Amino acid sequence: MGQEAESAWDFEDFGKVMKDEPLEKHTTWKIGGPADWLIEPTSVEELTNAMKWIQEEHLPWRAIGRGSNLLVDDEGIEGVVLKFGTKLANMENDNGTVTVEAGYPLVRLATILSRDGYGGMEFAGGIPGSVGGAVFMNAGAHGSDMSKVLTEALILFPDGTMEWIPNEEMGFAYRTSRLQSDKGICVAARLKLEQGERDVIFKEMQDYKEYRRETQPWAHPCAGSVFRNPLPDHAGELIENIGLKGHVIGGAQISELHANFIVNIGNAKASDVLALIEKARSSVKDAYGIDLETEVEIVKRRSADS
Repeated sequence: MGQEAESAWDFEDFGKVMKDEPLEKHTTWKIGGPADWLIEPTSVEELTNAMKWIQEEHLPWRAIGRGSNLLVDDEGIEGVVLKFGTKLANMENDNGTVTVEAGYPLVRLATILSRDGYGGMEFAGGIPGSVGGAVFMNAGAHGSDMSKVLTEALILFPDGTMEWIPNEEMGFAYRTSRLQSDKGICVAARLKLEQGERDVIFKEMQDYKEYRRETQPWAHPCAGSVFRNPLPDHAGELIENIGLKGHVIGGAQISELHANFIVNIGNAKASDVLALIEKARSSVKDAYGIDLETEVEIVKRRSADS
């Protein structure tokens, strides 16, 4: 990108800027090589400034939140990674109409709203990640997901335009949204929740959180469910049934607690995780004729958006 390109911009207008930043510091798997640039805006204005620079310099880019549901290549990511962290995480609740920025942690949001007696976010009580990533993936559990509560989302498109997009135009489906094809960033979300019996709502959220704590291996670095469930089957059961629970390659292991999780048991590389993914996928295909599709996003060195 060149020294001349760098000096033409005041990077202080972008937020926190880091060069050659190891992404293992920014993913829940604790895996990932360096990003050429990692920018953490603290406001929508700083985000817009960074996007103008990205567009002017024709740089590949992508956005991350808390780095869950993400496997970054050992060689890292070319171009710019925009991180929506805790500085872009304001939330307002106006009698159940909740406007929340993308960096807000999903578990915290579910906990606060449920504690205050607002129903609808109980399902998210144990889901790691941030609001922006949850909208991007249409995160869900226990029969509900983000599409059930979101009324509209503020989307920043690759050309720098920003627009509130209503729910019906978000292209929501099982663990997906139009953002995955349009390469848009969810900057903020507006949710509609109904106030109900506080104790009942909060207990349901806590029960979901406790269920995840007991059945999923969060004691080791991981990224959540690796494969989408090929309904009506469940990926974890298929992998367990063919005897791969606990299987180890390098520093990565198919969890002994839940076979749809791969955990980092000691300095795992992306290549270790990818080898386990291929082992599980090919074994399930041979045994059941089912093609497992990954739920985690796999990011190669040159697969940043552009």
